[in-house]
Amino acid sequence: MIYELSAIEQWIAPGARVLDLGCGNGELLVHLQKTRQVQGCGIEIDADRITEALAAGVDVLEHNIDTGLGLFQNNSFDVVVMTQTLQAIKYPDKAMQEMLRIGREVVVTFPNFAHWRCRWYLNTRGRMPVARFMPHSWYNTPNIHLCTVKDFEDLCAQMQVRIIDRQFLSANNNIRPLLSQWPNLFASHAIFRISQ
Repeated sequence: MIYELSAIEQWIAPGARVLDLGCGNGELLVHLQKTRQVQGCGIEIDADRITEALAAGVDVLEHNIDTGLGLFQNNSFDVVVMTQTLQAIKYPDKAMQEMLRIGREVVVTFPNFAHWRCRWYLNTRGRMPVARFMPHSWYNTPNIHLCTVKDFEDLCAQMQVRIIDRQFLSANNNIRPLLSQWPNLFASHAIFRISQ
């Protein structure tokens, strides 16, 4: 999350109105309030995480993203952020439409299931990968829509969504040159900044 924080922070204007979908314990919003003085609000479904976020001083609404975001008007936020949640919701395409409706820009992060370690694990062991960045077994994972960098870019093209910027992350800093050339193979996580 530390790498994501710094990448996302650079895309957020000081004083921006930010909605964090699947905000968890509010870590991102706390960080952005300190570094960018944002006006932030979070959406979370897990009661324990809502309690943690409230204790950290984050405004949080309990809401299931899969039921839609009709409680928000068009363009009610400067930026809508969804970190490590897109792959865990039932209707990622509908969620993206809603995020683009209520925010001028959207920042989405997700694990890249085409990462070489995932491919190697599946190829050599014949089992769904379990790794540091994907620590769950197939039967207890919150991830229901496995996604790759190429899959997400294809979805953006189908939805006629403009990709403003993107960053690719890897735990191994030695492969930075490979990340830019072959992100679908070497990025463990992807961060996209998109708009209509």
